[in-house]
Amino acid sequence: MTSVPDRQNLIELVEQTHENGARRKEACEALGISLRTIQRWTKGSSSQGDQRAFTKRPVPGNKLCEEEKNQILSLCHEGEYSDLPPCQIVPRLADEGTYIASESSFYRVLKANGELKHRGRSKKRENKKLPPTHCANDICEVWSWDITWLPGPVKGLFFYLYLVLDIYSRKIVGWEVYETESSENASKMIQKTIWREGCVDSPLVLHSDNGSPMKGSTLLELLNKLNVKTSYSRPRVSNDNAYSEAIFRTCKYWPTYPSKGFEDLDQAREWVLKFVRKYNYEHRHSSIKFMTPDERHRGLDKEVLARRKAVYEAAKEHNPNRWSGNTRNWQPVKEVWLNPTSDGSEKFIVEKAA
Repeated sequence: MTSVPDRQNLIELVEQTHENGARRKEACEALGISLRTIQRWTKGSSSQGDQRAFTKRPVPGNKLCEEEKNQILSLCHEGEYSDLPPCQIVPRLADEGTYIASESSFYRVLKANGELKHRGRSKKRENKKLPPTHCANDICEVWSWDITWLPGPVKGLFFYLYLVLDIYSRKIVGWEVYETESSENASKMIQKTIWREGCVDSPLVLHSDNGSPMKGSTLLELLNKLNVKTSYSRPRVSNDNAYSEAIFRTCKYWPTYPSKGFEDLDQAREWVLKFVRKYNYEHRHSSIKFMTPDERHRGLDKEVLARRKAVYEAAKEHNPNRWSGNTRNWQPVKEVWLNPTSDGSEKFIVEKAA
């Protein structure tokens, strides 16, 4: 609320500016207030200050009196109703021909007196656990990996694609296709990927779901030796590993994907090799400003995006009528979050890896 002296000062500033030739509306905008506010203040209310806090408001006629509140508390303390919630108490009273207050009023009275607790012998509902969250500011900081099925030559026969994605660059840094799903196969693939990327003893977080190959003793022992922190999705929540789910969708909707299945293991490996090369070196990824994952992984995105910006600026200078505002934003993406909060705020819950 603006005090009376501040109101008078603002009115004087607006009037002085108006006398010097400026419009009152523009003067008000420069001061951060509206013209309607100045008009209201100049009608006489400015000398009295803000009167909203002193306004007498009518008391609601449906408000519970103290006697009714005490009656609700006494009723909820009785043995017959002591273990029941208001949603059960109110209908029972109605069956007996009695009405005291609504269910919401029962809840408000109990809450005001600190008695709105879990009632009954059933287990208290637990708060929903937040998903694990990590931030990647560079490559080889947070990896996401998973296993998906590739259809085989006959129904019911599958090959298993193991795939590791660097969430910062969106590059596929490691992959293998096996005939079985096991922690041993995962260990071989992860170890080769870490050595190839030079991530030994680096602060690497490896995120996955809760499948048995991800939590097998062979893989956990390897990750412990290589100082890799593990991170897992919540049980039965596939969205917690969204990056791996997204790359598998891209893979299976690729134009050359054999929907009728692969004839053998060699054909599956050959196709995945071609897909990875196309994806890493030719595919422009929308989430990293349409850079290829390999360019982003090698740190070339700043240079390439700077050239794009120069092209747009030159085009705008040549024909400024084509743009009503600024040119397209070609600034590089700085940080990438795994499972950020749903409200989009900057306060993220970072769970320490196990």
